[in-house]
Amino acid sequence: MKLIIAYIQPEKLEDVKESLVAHGITKMSVTNSLGCGQQMGYQETYRGVRLEVNLLKKTRLEIAVNEEFVEPTIEAIIAGARTGEIGDGKIFVVDLVDCIRIRTGERGKVAIG
Repeated sequence: MKLIIAYIQPEKLEDVKESLVAHGITKMSVTNSLGCGQQMGYQETYRGVRLEVNLLKKTRLEIAVNEEFVEPTIEAIIAGARTGEIGDGKIFVVDLVDCIRIRTGERGKVAIG
C-alpha cells in the first residue's frame, strides 16, 4: 500500500481528476495549500508598495492505493497536471503501513478499496 501525495496547480485539478477517473482511480482527498519551489514566488505593487509574494496557491492531492495502482495513479496525475512550465508540481510516494475502514473495521488492502 502506498500514499501518493501530489502538489499541483489549482487550475489543473479538473484535468487531473478526469485523468484519474480514466485510469480507474476515483478516491482522493483534496486540500488547498500554499508553497513555493523553483518558482520562488513573484513581486507585485499594491498602492505603490512593492510586495514579494513567495507562497503560491497549490492544490494537494492525497490518494491511498494498493501496489497495482501506484504507476497508473502517477501517470494519470502527470497527464492531467503537466504544462511543461516551472511550477507544475511534485508527486511523493510514501509507504502506507496500514489503512482501517472505520465503518467495517476492515484493514489493509481491502480497506483502501
